Amino acid sequence: MRPTIVRLAVPAALLLTLALAGCAPAPIYKPTASNVAVPPAQVAREPERYGSADVIWGGRIVNVRNFADHSEIEVLAYPLDGSQRPKANDTGNGRFIAAMPGYVESLDYPAGSLVTIAGRLNGTRTGNVGQAQYTFPLVSVNQSHVWTAKEMSGGHPNVSFGVGVGVIR
Repeated sequence: MRPTIVRLAVPAALLLTLALAGCAPAPIYKPTASNVAVPPAQVAREPERYGSADVIWGGRIVNVRNFADHSEIEVLAYPLDGSQRPKANDTGNGRFIAAMPGYVESLDYPAGSLVTIAGRLNGTRTGNVGQAQYTFPLVSVNQSHVWTAKEMSGGHPNVSFGVGVGVIR
């Protein structure tokens, strides 16, 4: 290979890498010093191990329940991507209950929507999922974000590399 081609190839690869990295939005919540990066299913199995640690979890909203002084959002947890968006095409990581002060309008947190929350673990509660008994980690929510379809598709570059034949309809 000639030296001129190598000199051009390195900056081009660097620019491509930076361009693709720039497409991904930054995380919406900054982790605290006491954040733990464990899934809700693990916290449900060993709640005493995690105490009142901070978490950033996300997933699909199952339902919203309103009480006199607070609201609870049941969430089917999914892993988060680098921008803290739930990866809904991945396998679930258990369920958790996000407790929020005051009244939460169920139209603002509709069942089936994707959400990311930042908050503090606050024990567990036993309940049911269908007919099965289940242990839910409880999270006292500090911040929450319901993702729009545009936000979920944003930041994913429409670039792919591969060899083969494809058909677009």
